[in-house]
Amino acid sequence: MADTYRERAPSAALAGVVRTIWVQHVGDAPAVHRHLPTGGVEIHVAVGGPARLLGPLTGHRLEVIPPGTTILGVRFRPGGAPPLPMPLEELVDQSVPLVEVWGDLAERLLDDVAASGAVDRGIALLEAFLLQRFRVGRAADPLLRAAVEALMPWRPVEVGAVAADVGLSESQLRRRSLSVVGLSPKVLQRTLRFQGFLALAQAGATPSGRVGVDGIAGLAVDAGYADQAHLSRECFRLTGQTPRELLHGDVERCACGHDHSASYRPFLAGRFGGVRAVDA
Repeated sequence: MADTYRERAPSAALAGVVRTIWVQHVGDAPAVHRHLPTGGVEIHVAVGGPARLLGPLTGHRLEVIPPGTTILGVRFRPGGAPPLPMPLEELVDQSVPLVEVWGDLAERLLDDVAASGAVDRGIALLEAFLLQRFRVGRAADPLLRAAVEALMPWRPVEVGAVAADVGLSESQLRRRSLSVVGLSPKVLQRTLRFQGFLALAQAGATPSGRVGVDGIAGLAVDAGYADQAHLSRECFRLTGQTPRELLHGDVERCACGHDHSASYRPFLAGRFGGVRAVDA
């Protein structure tokens, strides 16, 4: 059986905090998966196996997945993680077993997913579990949410201006961001800018047409980089690969063969007011 990967949008109840839900199935040979910084946390549930919480990443993380494994994944928006018993800054670049986070509740989730018999049913169980965690946890920080929105790509803005706009000092914003997102505002902004570039490349977006700028250089400028060299440095720092390597040889459109439209919809909507303005 071949490796497969597919994404879908979360349920409406989770859309404000979850960026995408994905399912990965590994075929007859082990698969090497490259996790990239997204600005948020992820939950990975192996059907019939363990589950873990992947904290915010500041660089890539390689994982070898055994043959025959099926993983249900939830990728949260920055600051959208369910209530946790520790600040997010303690989980940066960490992978933690879910049972260490939620104990018996996580054990019950794993048993239910293993017994579900169908991927769609397993996803429904996972979403119901997350909704319950949000109901019993603390309320979201509205100021931090507004700050995260302001740090999304396409809006070149200084962190100090973001702090002032939400009524916080820069030090207050930094403390809240480290606790709720796990990253400083500046690191988050750089991560989201790179995600914006990937969104454009995944969608095959046409560069803005700036005179003398086309192809990957045009997408780099559109994503907020000074030039292609700036993008290349950031890409290698975050992913360990050049843009061409990361996009599987096609520097103007990702050629990985996976549909990531659900994951990148929030970024494209922020730039175009919707995904229909993007060349598909």
